[in-house]
Amino acid sequence: MLSREWCHLCHDLLDALAPLQRELGLTVTVIDVDAEPSLEEIWSEKVPVVLAGEVELCHYFLDEAAVRAHFRRIG
Repeated sequence: MLSREWCHLCHDLLDALAPLQRELGLTVTVIDVDAEPSLEEIWSEKVPVVLAGEVELCHYFLDEAAVRAHFRRIG
């Protein structure tokens, strides 16, 4: 998940992701885009973003259906 420390939407999305994380056994790594200039340049105002590798699953708010669909596809 691409995030910013000061971003309330980022904290909200991470909190919303927690039940899915537990249910599906996901490991969530939070990366602060402000600490990574190359990521900030790419993602800028689109943060927070949930990625699975390089695949964007959702941004701003949790799209639970998209996350579930992605992990069903990869099995």
